[in-house]
Amino acid sequence: MRIGELSQRTGVSARSLRYYEEQGLLSSSRSGAGQRHYSEAEVARVTLIRQLFDAGMSSRVIASVLPCVDVPSDPGVTASAFVTMTRERDRIDADIAHLVETRDALDVLIGINRRHWAELSTAAEPVTPAA
Repeated sequence: MRIGELSQRTGVSARSLRYYEEQGLLSSSRSGAGQRHYSEAEVARVTLIRQLFDAGMSSRVIASVLPCVDVPSDPGVTASAFVTMTRERDRIDADIAHLVETRDALDVLIGINRRHWAELSTAAEPVTPAA
């Protein structure tokens, strides 16, 4: 498939796909006219790359983890990538814990504001037009 179709199927812009390729995260073959062509497997790979970026990983970190997808049985690859994956999972766990704390703090503020607005609406006297 060409870059436009991969972009459409994954929801990732063609520009981002070119960037992924420049960073060594994605590969394509080239037609005689120089157009990029991707295999069906690249749809899943782009989805994974997008998830890893969304989780806050840099392209460098993603590049160090992707060999586990490409060659999952290579002990040299998996040993170093395992350390990186574990470190990143721990970072994500810490981010999640922080987000939960922030959400809980917002829930408290929302509750306070709801009570405040409820008190204002019950305390307000109806305004009657002057005769």
